[in-house]
Amino acid sequence: MRITVVGAGSWGTALGKVWAEKGHEVRLLARRPALAEAINSRKLNPDYLPEIELPENLKAFIDPGQALTKTEVVVWAVPCQHLREVAQGVRDILPRKIPLISAIKGLEIATFKTPVEILGEIFPENPRGVLSGPSFALEVARGLPTAVVLAFEEESLARELQEALSTSFFRLYRSQDVRGVEICGAVKNVMAIAAGISDGLELGLNARAALITRGLAEMMRLGLTRGAEPFTFSGLAGLGDLVLTCTGRLSRNYTVGYRLGRGEELEEILGSLHQVAEGVYTVKALYRFAQGAGLELPITEGVYQVLYEKEDPRNVLRRLLSRPLKAEFEPPLRP
Repeated sequence: MRITVVGAGSWGTALGKVWAEKGHEVRLLARRPALAEAINSRKLNPDYLPEIELPENLKAFIDPGQALTKTEVVVWAVPCQHLREVAQGVRDILPRKIPLISAIKGLEIATFKTPVEILGEIFPENPRGVLSGPSFALEVARGLPTAVVLAFEEESLARELQEALSTSFFRLYRSQDVRGVEICGAVKNVMAIAAGISDGLELGLNARAALITRGLAEMMRLGLTRGAEPFTFSGLAGLGDLVLTCTGRLSRNYTVGYRLGRGEELEEILGSLHQVAEGVYTVKALYRFAQGAGLELPITEGVYQVLYEKEDPRNVLRRLLSRPLKAEFEPPLRP
């Protein structure tokens, strides 16, 4: 199978490596000529996965026409806020009818649209799905055991791609709940920032566990109001990815929160990351949507206040703990 991965960051490169090692012809569409040259000549991605040797049949291109010629699947692995621009740039050359897979976890700030919804606007003739779940790029690139979920509304297509893209260590489960899987992938990044803040403030493991659990409740509250399937939240894209991102030090979103909790400024943190922490931008979309819809997302609101209203995390914590006492499960969470 010929696969084009749009985006040559850590995640796009890790996915490309996995599928090239399985025997597929994989093309990475990179933005910078120097990075493409390093991938092709040195078989390394020095900017994002410098210690990982890449296979010979993984090639990088900067020309979209070359990367997309006769491709059979396109996987999108660019920052969510850049997806629309990148997709519009290849609208006239991307083959019609072939499947598109979003490997992006976020929401567009201006529209509150998910990546699959954005792709649907630009490529209405192509079937569209999402790949998500607990998966640090470095561990995937190293060949460590990983399980993720691939969601397409078309069951037969999901099954076909599941078989084509799974390997002995990169296991794909299939789903038809595209909306739910995308909501989980977006919200968990915001909760990871909250968990990082808690750990940065040295609030303890009890507090982190409470944040993860109540973060899952917020994820469900949002997702169920948008038509997601309840079981999705207890699966790989929901609970699995939430736990990983809220506890693993490889998480960029957790790192942002941890450094905020230790007293650093957001601008300083983002300037030193060299990669995108999607939760920093997704929280804007979530906060604005919740305000307009009257939806109660208190952890999301707290993260927004810390990031964009410069609130002291301790003050936000005090407000969270002083909220009125309530039942643990209320509509729409109550069965």
